[in-house]
Amino acid sequence: MAGLAVSGTQVSYIGQDCREIPEQLGRDCGHFAKRLDLSFNLLRSLEGLSAFGSLEELILDNNLLGNDLVLPGLPRLHTLSLNKNQITDLERLLDHLAEVTPALEYLSLLGNVACPNELVSLEKDEEDYKRYRCFVLHKLPNLKFLDARKVTRQEREEALVRGAFMKVVKAKVALLPLREHHTQSSGDGVGLKPPS
Repeated sequence: MAGLAVSGTQVSYIGQDCREIPEQLGRDCGHFAKRLDLSFNLLRSLEGLSAFGSLEELILDNNLLGNDLVLPGLPRLHTLSLNKNQITDLERLLDHLAEVTPALEYLSLLGNVACPNELVSLEKDEEDYKRYRCFVLHKLPNLKFLDARKVTRQEREEALVRGAFMKVVKAKVALLPLREHHTQSSGDGVGLKPPS
């Protein structure tokens, strides 16, 4: 298979512009691969990943994976990198990961809208990122590293106490159209709209 690199139990299929995991990759490498790197492709789905039942590390950086991301049960997976994808729904992702990756210890989501990082978005600040970390640790308490930063004892304790309330949500301001008022003065300077 062109573009395939195998070294022991490590399998890399990087930068091949594939939109799905090639069946042949699963057939040829799924039974022995412990580390799979599918970075810099055009993946929107992880269909076919179930052929890799012994995975311990999965690198999916720089793809097109979104909120409909579905992983098969991967009981040995301890490292998952989803940097620079199109994930916006953090809670949905975390609930799914808690269900299918019980051994997960390292997770990286940098470069996704779901990860409020001030380096990626000017609308986000360090407080948003702290709340995000607290919420992630509440949902996935076994994590040791999040976004390449070690989880501290203080973060873990805060996640136990306040994590459920730390979901990062920004209020959306809706601009209501201004109606033209044909006003009557009520004497106090406040304009009243006449009855229709």
